[in-house]
Amino acid sequence: MHEVFGVIAPHPPIMVESVGGARSDITSASISALAHARSLMEEFAPETIVIMSPHAPAARDAFIIDDSPELSGSLAEFGAPQTSMTFTGDPELASVLLDMLADRHVPALSRDSIPSMHPGVLDHGVLVPMSFLDPAASSRLLTISVSYLPLETHRVVGEVVAAAAASLGRRVAFVASGDCSHRLTPDAPAGFNERGTEFDAILTNLIAEGDLRALLDIDETLIDAAGECGLRSFITLGGFAPTSPTEVLSYEGPWGVGYLTAIVGHGATPRSGMKQGMAGSAEHPLVTLAREAITAYVNHRTIVQAPSLAGLDLPGQAGAFVSLHRNDELRGCIGTIMPTRDTLAEEVIRNAIEAAVNDPRFEEMTTDELVDLYINVDVLHAPEPATFDELNPATYGVIVTSGRHRGLLLPDLEGVDTAQMQVDIATRKAGLSVGSKVELERFKVDRYA
Repeated sequence: MHEVFGVIAPHPPIMVESVGGARSDITSASISALAHARSLMEEFAPETIVIMSPHAPAARDAFIIDDSPELSGSLAEFGAPQTSMTFTGDPELASVLLDMLADRHVPALSRDSIPSMHPGVLDHGVLVPMSFLDPAASSRLLTISVSYLPLETHRVVGEVVAAAAASLGRRVAFVASGDCSHRLTPDAPAGFNERGTEFDAILTNLIAEGDLRALLDIDETLIDAAGECGLRSFITLGGFAPTSPTEVLSYEGPWGVGYLTAIVGHGATPRSGMKQGMAGSAEHPLVTLAREAITAYVNHRTIVQAPSLAGLDLPGQAGAFVSLHRNDELRGCIGTIMPTRDTLAEEVIRNAIEAAVNDPRFEEMTTDELVDLYINVDVLHAPEPATFDELNPATYGVIVTSGRHRGLLLPDLEGVDTAQMQVDIATRKAGLSVGSKVELERFKVDRYA
């Protein structure tokens, strides 16, 4: 499986210092997150960046692909004509993309064929993210408009972008430009709707969990109430990178608009942490048990008998997470916070099978995937109440609780360096907005690979 990279990027012009001045500091979380995404973009070194912008000239019943050999624009309409960018286009990729979309019966037009759409002109939905992600314009650029075709069609477009890039051997990154709800507060520019916060919590949680396919299932009335502009771009990214890990880098809602920054694929920290424990290596007996459970169930639909774990210095009962990886990408992760079975062995067997065949983010595992499957098992100690000052993401996992909402994040995850970051991610996993009042618990983990 080839490596992919994608970014979900907000696009408020005020975030750019030449436009917002000191006010751009209000979006410091987004700015820092985009700086991190830029470093990963530079590592990935794409030949072409494909970006979908909700503010590019659009047609209701077709996607518009800009096949211009050069693309340029400035933020002059926002008072910053000095902030301008010029990119080399990718007409070859655009041509292949148009042909492949036609083969899939997806309506798409060349922007160059419609002079009134000003081919080659970049809108702020492109300029703002790219001023952070590729300020030197070092990659070629191809822009795509959203359409008002069904949401499912946007996911197909993402799939076709990936296929078109592969057919040319082109290393492509995908940027999904878009903001979340525009109706978070009474002074929001699009007016207030109390469901805006609900939409952003669901959206952010699904992306944090890597379940971009489930974005298609968000209730239409909730989408309408939120007044969003990024959902179609995010769904398209999900088609481009359907099985890659995701990581939410920041979410904030100044001025009544939700700004989300996330990465997909290269550099994203999987929820499960370490990617070790491959068949044939010197793996821990718990990992071997998980592998045997998955192999027996995938091949024969049988459930292995739980062995005795006596002599292994393991608890009799405990919550456990089983995480699976292939080709350095998450392939499944299911766990329990507290024990739900009579023995730890039964807990691991049950969660291993669930991770392989019932993780809603992935298709059921097939026999040919068993050969190069990485597995690790996290055994959770009992959680204990904690204050914020008692958290340490290197040592303790965290559980946040608010009413019936509960979110967990394992400890010692790459890229999760502060207690605040840990709590923010767990809060989003609970389906809550960052900053919500939550109760905190901490727990230790014994990680086996």
